[in-house]
Parts: sequence; C-alpha cells; structure tokens
Amino acid sequence: MFDAIVPLLTDPAAWLALTTLIVMEVVLGIDNLVFISILSNKLPPEQRQKVRRLGIGLALIMRLGLLATIGWIVGLTAPVFNLGFHGPLNSHGEPSFDTMFSWRDLILIAGGLFLLWKATKEIHHTVDPTPSHDVLDKKSVVINNAGAAIVQIILLDLVFSVDSILTAVGMTDHVPIMMVAVIVAVTVMLLASDPLANFIDKNPTVVMLALGFLLMIGAVLIADGFGVHVPKGYIYAAMAFSALVEGLNMAGRASSKKKQAALDAHQAELNARETAGPGV
Repeated sequence: MFDAIVPLLTDPAAWLALTTLIVMEVVLGIDNLVFISILSNKLPPEQRQKVRRLGIGLALIMRLGLLATIGWIVGLTAPVFNLGFHGPLNSHGEPSFDTMFSWRDLILIAGGLFLLWKATKEIHHTVDPTPSHDVLDKKSVVINNAGAAIVQIILLDLVFSVDSILTAVGMTDHVPIMMVAVIVAVTVMLLASDPLANFIDKNPTVVMLALGFLLMIGAVLIADGFGVHVPKGYIYAAMAFSALVEGLNMAGRASSKKKQAALDAHQAELNARETAGPGV
C-alpha cells in the first residue's frame, strides 16, 4: 500500500485529481449534511450534537467500507433486470430514460422516495402544525428516540455513500486518492455540522428552503435511477441562487427590525419627555 502511495505524491495529475475529487465530495456531502441537520434538530437539545457526529461518523465508515470493496461497488452498476421501456433518443443517440435497472439505480430510487416522503412530511407539519389523522402525521414531528433518528440517518448515509463512491470511481483509479478525498470531505462535514444545524434551527424560513432542497434532491435521485441524468451543476446552481435570495430576505428582515427598534426607542423617549412635563 505504501509503495503505491509514494509515486502519487510526486505526480501532478494525482494532486489535481485529489483536489477535484475533494471539491466534488464536499459538494455531494452537503445534501447528506442538510438531512442530518434537519433530522437532528427534531431531537431534544442535549442529544443533537451527539447524533450529528454519530451520523457523520457512520457516513465516513460507510464510505471507507465501500472503498474497501471497490470491485463490488463497481458491480452495482451492472444491469439486474430490464422492463424493456425507454424514451426517445437524444442528440447523443442515447435514450432520454430507460428501465434497465442496476442495484445502484434501485438504491437511488429508494433513497429518493424516502427523501420525498420525509421532506413532504416535514413541510406538511410546518404548513399545518395542528394534529390530524393524515398518514404523514402518524408520528410526532419531534423525535424523542435518538435511535429512530440514527436509523433514518443510516439509510440516507447509505444512499449518499454509494453515490459518492461511484463518483470517486468515475474520476480516478487510485484508491488512496479516493480515501484521502473522502476523509477530507467528511472532516469538512463534521466541522460544518454544528454551525449549519444551529443556523437552520434559528432561522425557520431556512428550514423550508432546506426541505425544498431535499425534495429536489429526492426527485433527482429518482430520475437518476431511471437513467435521466440531470447535471449536478444545474442543481447546485439553483440551490446557491435560492440561498442567495433567502440571504437577501434575511438581511432585509434584520434591517427592518433595526429600524423598528430605533423608531420604538425614539417614540419611548418622546413619551418620557411628555410625561415629565414641559420644564424638563
């Protein structure tokens, strides 16, 4: 293993691949981190940080474990069955969608459906918090059992880990580079987890935006499972633009609050002078 790493240290192409892969893994990890943040914020405050770190730690273990079985991972892209349907051919001569499914496709579809269900449930509760007999409200929105949260995190960790490792396999053939990129990306997730979760918890409008992101990510995972490959650059550009708009809204609200506070203070001062009398 050591003999395989030494030549990579002096190879500019290896460093370029490592840098590119780290960026890609960090970007892919954002989806995973948003889900963990939203889910952990449903727990009692004393359990949130522990569950976030456990979830991210499990993500690292899964990614490294999948890398150790790289041959099996590559085999996940082999077709398992074919329903025989496909869409019209695009400009590259490829069908716009197909029903030839591999294990990777099935995992992505299952993960996408889970994300759609989970995000829809949370949006439903946010829009209409009153108790109802709807199927989405059979469980309380506040998770009192950390084990239930961890199980859900593990399920999504598996989906995102498979996607992450297959992306790494497509970018480089060197397992040490993949391992370093994964470790760096998960370390960034760990450092960003508490600030991101606290930010989401303190800004309710950001929660709705993040749930919208999860809906979009779930739809993209399902589409990917059916052979419809949406360029991830478009997805993250849309997310960045939405986040920028929400940031401007937050800045506007903060400015309005400051102006209102100044007006209230000025009015209070005028009232105090009137109460004290003209001689003051």
